[in-house]
Amino acid sequence: MDQAVRDGVEAVVAKETWTGEDYDELLRLLFGLPDAAGKFKEIVAKMLAANAEPSGAAALKVGIARFAMCQYEAAIKVFANATDNKDRRYFQALCHKYLRQYDEAAEEFERARARGWDSDKINLAIVELQALAGRLEEAAKGLAKMEKKLGETADWLYVRGLVDELLGNGERAAELYERARAADPSHSGAAFRLAYYNDLHGDEKRAVELYKECISRPPVHANALLNLGVLYEDAGEYDKAVSAIQRVLATNPSHPRARLFLKDVAASKSMYYDEEQAKRMARRNAVLDIPVTDFELSVRARNCLKKMNIRTLGDLIKTTESSLLGYKNFGETSLKEIKDMLAAKGLRLGQALEEDSEFQDVIRRPSVGNEGVLATPIKALGLSVRCSRAMEILQVTTLGELVAKTEAELLGCRNFGQTSLNEIRQKLAEYGLKLREMS
Repeated sequence: MDQAVRDGVEAVVAKETWTGEDYDELLRLLFGLPDAAGKFKEIVAKMLAANAEPSGAAALKVGIARFAMCQYEAAIKVFANATDNKDRRYFQALCHKYLRQYDEAAEEFERARARGWDSDKINLAIVELQALAGRLEEAAKGLAKMEKKLGETADWLYVRGLVDELLGNGERAAELYERARAADPSHSGAAFRLAYYNDLHGDEKRAVELYKECISRPPVHANALLNLGVLYEDAGEYDKAVSAIQRVLATNPSHPRARLFLKDVAASKSMYYDEEQAKRMARRNAVLDIPVTDFELSVRARNCLKKMNIRTLGDLIKTTESSLLGYKNFGETSLKEIKDMLAAKGLRLGQALEEDSEFQDVIRRPSVGNEGVLATPIKALGLSVRCSRAMEILQVTTLGELVAKTEAELLGCRNFGQTSLNEIRQKLAEYGLKLREMS
């Protein structure tokens, strides 16, 4: 380490307590150094050894250090005994944010503002919380009010990019993240979101570069390590995948996703993927999703199907002849039309009820309303890359569409394992929801 940098780091570490400015200065000094994250880990380890039960000013310093190591719950416990000032409240808010406790985070940000933290930064932080919570219209309005004053700052560009990304404007978001990085090359949030974007859109090489950048310096970015591990696993580089996940566990041994991911990596080594079967299922699903309105049917048959809420061929093959004939004005002539139409596609009425076929789960999807919480965009959940890929494959865009899926449907996606399933369960539980159970 350069002597000037070493002296600067030692001067910050030697302080009785830390402020937000001290934290920023420490990151600035470490930025760009080889294994900066490792050096910071050594600093924190010594600090914790010297402060087993910190309180007051020392607790604030230890709490900030734990935050930087992604030990958010531990940091909050330490902050409870720390000096009550703007720095404590701000970093405590950040911990709640990363734990997805957005209401608690907003309350702490307001307390930080009341104690003197920069009001513009608090406003941006609260808008980011709104975006992460799925309140995108509200977040966009808040950003518009701040654009004239803050529009060229890295933080504003980052949050604007986040809102665009969650609204589905990926290319625009990527441009904003690049501008944020140009304004502040050390902006880890912009680097991570840009890596995530590239990851989702198939530029894995660029994603790996950016994830490596995220984990090369503090604060330690657990999600970057996890996503990097996923990319290594997908590439068959299992040792590198394990190494990335072990770095997460080194700072947080009880990290649930990381612990389960190790099991997924072991399973991936022996996973067999039947590509031909997947293609057959995709072709069959495409047929089952064809609307009945695409076929030449009589007005009577068409109206009866519409009133019975039968929209696709998939709906039809889980319907029996007796059900159709039992409907008012639906006679033998209409029945023959329907049977001939299905036969042309190699299907028949009641097929889904008779067969234990590979596509049965798909055709048993229930109708789910798209109102209230069910209309929440999937992108607002902050899913891992692997889960996001599965949602794209399954064409799931809202919570309503997600809860219409079964565990079997999700686990049928390539590289979607128990870790990803547990992540989905946890996200749904936060909204009081769960996946559809097989009937």
